[in-house]
Amino acid sequence: MKNFKNSFFYVGVLGVAFAAMYWTVQNGKILEDGRHIVLPNSGNSQWQEFLASLIHNLTHPLAILLAQIVTIVFVARLFGELCKKIGQPMVIGEILAGIVLGPSLVGTYFPEFSNLLFPEASLGNLQFLSQIGLILFMFVVGMELDLKVLQNKAKEAVVISHASIVIPFTLGMVLAYFIYTQFAPDGVEFLSFALFTGIAMSITAFPVLARIVQERGLHRTKLGAMVITCAAADDITAWCILAAVIAIVKAGSFLSSLYIIALAIIYVILMLKVVRPFLKRIGELYTSKESITKSVVAIFFLTLLISSYATEVIGIHALFGAFMAGAIMPDNMRFRNIFIEKVEDVSQVMLLPLFFVFTGLRTQIGLLDDPYLWKICGLIVLVAVVGKFVGSTITARFVGQNWRDSLMIGALMNTRGLMELVVLNIGYDLGVLKPEIFAMMVIMALATTLMTGPALDLINYIFKTKDEIIPAEISQVSKYKVLVSFDTPEEGKGLLRLANTFVKKMKKNAMVTAMHIPSSNEVHPFNVEEFEEQCFKPVLAESKELKQKVTTLFKTSTDVDSDIIEVSNKGEFDLVLVALGQSIFEGTLLGKILGFTTRIINPENLLNKFTGKEKLFENSPFDERTEQILAKTEVPVGVLVNKNFEKADRVFVTLFDDSDAFLIEYAQKLIANVESQVTVLDVVGNIKNNATIKEGIRAIEQQAPNHIKLLNERKIEKNFLQDQDLMIISVDSWKKLVESRSTWLNNTPSLLILKP
Repeated sequence: MKNFKNSFFYVGVLGVAFAAMYWTVQNGKILEDGRHIVLPNSGNSQWQEFLASLIHNLTHPLAILLAQIVTIVFVARLFGELCKKIGQPMVIGEILAGIVLGPSLVGTYFPEFSNLLFPEASLGNLQFLSQIGLILFMFVVGMELDLKVLQNKAKEAVVISHASIVIPFTLGMVLAYFIYTQFAPDGVEFLSFALFTGIAMSITAFPVLARIVQERGLHRTKLGAMVITCAAADDITAWCILAAVIAIVKAGSFLSSLYIIALAIIYVILMLKVVRPFLKRIGELYTSKESITKSVVAIFFLTLLISSYATEVIGIHALFGAFMAGAIMPDNMRFRNIFIEKVEDVSQVMLLPLFFVFTGLRTQIGLLDDPYLWKICGLIVLVAVVGKFVGSTITARFVGQNWRDSLMIGALMNTRGLMELVVLNIGYDLGVLKPEIFAMMVIMALATTLMTGPALDLINYIFKTKDEIIPAEISQVSKYKVLVSFDTPEEGKGLLRLANTFVKKMKKNAMVTAMHIPSSNEVHPFNVEEFEEQCFKPVLAESKELKQKVTTLFKTSTDVDSDIIEVSNKGEFDLVLVALGQSIFEGTLLGKILGFTTRIINPENLLNKFTGKEKLFENSPFDERTEQILAKTEVPVGVLVNKNFEKADRVFVTLFDDSDAFLIEYAQKLIANVESQVTVLDVVGNIKNNATIKEGIRAIEQQAPNHIKLLNERKIEKNFLQDQDLMIISVDSWKKLVESRSTWLNNTPSLLILKP
């Protein structure tokens, strides 16, 4: 009755509203009398009017900008992921995406498409939006710098850092002397050209370097700390020099630039002595994500915008103000990370690719149409490598580092990446760099960043010392070793409770290792130790409650699956425990749709599809990561489907096949360590026919006769399953259960799915 009233009221309201609108429109026509009404496209047919309207909408500036953003983000992400898969930083792929979409490739071979997507009139909007992305990015870079590290830096780090600026800067100015006549724009002083060439040679991409150090597990080593300190000091020094260079170029002479530099010094003093204490006070009052209100967020973003505006007005570029605003943020890394999370996704995923493509639109590699120009380009790359790589290496060796570490420092400091593009675009905007030299410098930025990874691998190969992921205290022991690999602390607690049931009474004869390997994209370089502490804190608290000693293993990675497999195999663990990464009912239509969509948009699968290496786990009850671990791990693996697992007092073991005989060994361990009551289901008579199973059961009956019970019934009561704490089943038998859509799937307790 109530639904009928609601429907009647709804229809009535609509009817009255339409009637009122119809009356208004009909009577409104009378008001047109005496007016000259002009209808758009009145001479065209309705179809022509529709097409004209559609074309107008497609060419509207907002529509063009949105189309540009969609194209840029997709292509940049695709190239970035592909580069990541071959061991290169994502920034390389994003820069390449920009060059591909620019006149160097698409503009040359598909000019109509290029003119349609990137018309000249739209480039101004694209540039301003990309500059906003850069401002946000530089804000993040400033926040990721730990000024405490610089205050406590070692003397040798200062020497290396300054040498890595001075040597390439000097070589850059010398290079400018030889190429000024041919490549400097008309009307540009030699000093301006030489200073920009010098700064382009001496910049280091601190964010890219920090990621490489983190991904290779160097952040906890003395070498990692040294190179991070050098890069941080290098970054601050280079940006201060860049600000001075911009001031000199804009002022036109060194003497006139002193006024700009003086204003810049006043600005820096105000930021450090007035604004920083104010922000620190706010940071002390609001320390958690829950307590930070929108008003507090607004204060910090206003600080960013006002700082950027001030440096732009002074004449040293808005990016320096953004960098400074990030550097003076409260020292609390947790507080900084809240803002990094708010800013980073938007700036790096959507806005920064716009900058890469805008740079690509300016980069005309086709201008280098003469062998002589390519020789000059090679000379620029050579000078850049000699200045940074050789200069840093020799300095590091001079201050007492061994040859391996010295070469590693040189290779890392030679990384230029995005920071180089920022410098080059500033020089281009100021009219200091011609399109030809700009293209050569972009190629140099790509080359020096590309060579970092291979150079580090070559150095490790030459010196035969690879940084091992597995500590000696794990790899060299001969105990019964269990590895617990978790993604979240809650997963880790459940897996640790399970591991404890297998080794509780073994004490010194067993070793449990808890491992967390997050993607390097999830962790900021200066926040690694705090992130590690927060991840392991609940797990270590659980270990104390269980009185189970635990060894921890932590590493950030660009390929989490491969590292888990490598640790499992090289550590020679007796059992590896992981948690199931998705629903066990992946066979549903929704699961197939979601799985298919994920595989389609994954660039690795796209690449594999074209190379014939595609491997889709369509019929697997496991997620792709778990399937990879099960397929490639050479040691026993247990997959836990956790349904509030707390203890293993009552355990149900299923024997569906002769190959399931190995499960009896785990039943023995549970009985020996936590006195589990084990029920063994033997549907097809494996116990009678299999000597291994028979001997295992007999051994249990002799040692603990009251702790094992045999069943051979095909139908298991629902209540029986629900009363169990844990069900143990082999991987093969579990797959068969899922394929047969067994009713057990809805009633099982926590599951341990084992692979021998």
